[in-house]
Amino acid sequence: MPLHKKESLIEKVRAGDVSAFDQLFNEYSQKLYGFALRYLKSEVDAEEIVQELFLYIWKNRKELRKDTSLQAYFFTIAYNLIKKHFRKRAYQVKYLNDNKSAEIELDTSSYESVEYRSVLEQIDKVVEELPPRRREIFVKSRKEGLNSNEIAQELGLSRGTVDNQISEALKFIRLRLQKEHIAVLLFVDLFIF
Repeated sequence: MPLHKKESLIEKVRAGDVSAFDQLFNEYSQKLYGFALRYLKSEVDAEEIVQELFLYIWKNRKELRKDTSLQAYFFTIAYNLIKKHFRKRAYQVKYLNDNKSAEIELDTSSYESVEYRSVLEQIDKVVEELPPRRREIFVKSRKEGLNSNEIAQELGLSRGTVDNQISEALKFIRLRLQKEHIAVLLFVDLFIF
């Protein structure tokens, strides 16, 4: 889209022009849908992300700026919504794992829950392959939530040693999961690193 048309369109959207907003939607919605679908592997979830994104844009239309790349702005919002989606799913899975005996109804399909558990199991298997001391440090850091100083003090190590062990563990996990599904890698980036 030529710069002068983009600026005019942004001005109209900022003023509340619904037809200009429709033009924005028509220009970017398919690209954003494809982007979301690559990460989420669910048409329904990808559509939901696009709808949520454009709802956000409409509500915050006064913040649109002429000097901003709309594509970069929209894709940044989409990426953040995808991260939020994965975090929400992680909390749901954690809740399921913590409350296995309870009757729980989630608004996600059984397939998605099973797939998500599968991702967690894949990561746990890779963590099990770490050398014992490195695994212990990694688990204390990522699963127990201890910081490097706390781990160093508890295990009688220097903070530098702890940081090095965590860094090596993360490199190993990423290398082992490189060939996996993009959703697994996104999960690792968001929740492990």
